[in-house]
Amino acid sequence: MKTLYEQFQNVFGDGGEIKSFFSPGRVNLIGEHTDYNGGHVFPCSLSIGTYAIVRKREDSLIRFYSMNFEEKGVIEVELENLTYEVEHDWANYPKGVVSIFKQNGYRVTGFDVLYYGNIPNGAGLSSSASIELATSVLLNELNRLAVDMVEMVKMSQRAENEFVGVNCGIMDQFAIGMGKENAAVLLDCNTLDYSYSPVQLENASLVIANTNKRRGLADSKYNERRAECERALAQLQDHLDIQALGDLTIEAFEANEHHITNPVDRKRARHAVSENIRTIEAAKQLKAGDIEAFGQLMNESHISLRDDYEVTGDELDALVEAAWSEEGVIGSRMTGAGFGGCTISIVENQFLESFRKNTAEVYKEKTGLSPEFYVVEIGNGAREIKQLSEAL
Repeated sequence: MKTLYEQFQNVFGDGGEIKSFFSPGRVNLIGEHTDYNGGHVFPCSLSIGTYAIVRKREDSLIRFYSMNFEEKGVIEVELENLTYEVEHDWANYPKGVVSIFKQNGYRVTGFDVLYYGNIPNGAGLSSSASIELATSVLLNELNRLAVDMVEMVKMSQRAENEFVGVNCGIMDQFAIGMGKENAAVLLDCNTLDYSYSPVQLENASLVIANTNKRRGLADSKYNERRAECERALAQLQDHLDIQALGDLTIEAFEANEHHITNPVDRKRARHAVSENIRTIEAAKQLKAGDIEAFGQLMNESHISLRDDYEVTGDELDALVEAAWSEEGVIGSRMTGAGFGGCTISIVENQFLESFRKNTAEVYKEKTGLSPEFYVVEIGNGAREIKQLSEAL
């Protein structure tokens, strides 16, 4: 924090009250490709994320600076001229948040802000939503707006959808805004009903492994999968009174799957239904403290994503299968959109070193790529860091 304050003063000069904020990254423990199928997700916020050091201005100028993109220098914009500009690159995310706050009628003033993120780049841990929520909480605090967190979550999602033009669901922003230390949040993506389950891993840790495979197929396949699920749903709706695939039990699906005429669409729907049920069950098992049962559901999730949804690919499969063969691994699965990105595993602490070493060797042998490992903790959601601001 001291380094960030010093860098802020180097870039923007001394004087005025300087405040600091933190917004985490997130990982989804289970519940993949369920959000747009009317199902549940089960993410948690992480101890790594985005720091924002900020000072209010008395005029309408905003100056953005990122220590992760120092080559871009200071990006200046006027409050009255917030438009998407390609050359502003990363700064379009916080600009979008300011724009949505203004559209919603909130009065905001100019500010100087320095961002620093320690989320691994391109790992799929949601650095974009992290910077959006960091900006939301700093705007809320600097301008004394008293906006509640769920409203900030919705505005941050709108910034990404409408200003940046990325059609993301609400899970990332919700997990980052509403995260709780040592807990995961079971979220119904349709209603935004949510509940927390304590994540007490005792003598084990969450390990994120990055395949380091570029996710070239993810966007086009994502649209393809959505279309396949929509076709399956439409055929089921001719016979059932349902709004989404997430409304179905396994029994109801199996009794009616013959109505889905395309076998590929049928497989996609089977994943959406079974993954939603697995996710609800996983939250129950964690609440009951049964980590072994939770790990088994993680494994089943990966198999369904591999066989029924077909979004894993060689690299994710190689990394997960290497993990499954290691002693001390309670569960492992892909996390995120698929076709590259990351896996999430629960590993007993005494086997962490051998897990990293052996998994990396097997994975490299199969793919030629070297993975990166991050042992992560579950932290609180986006917030002001008051005690550190006061200490400095």
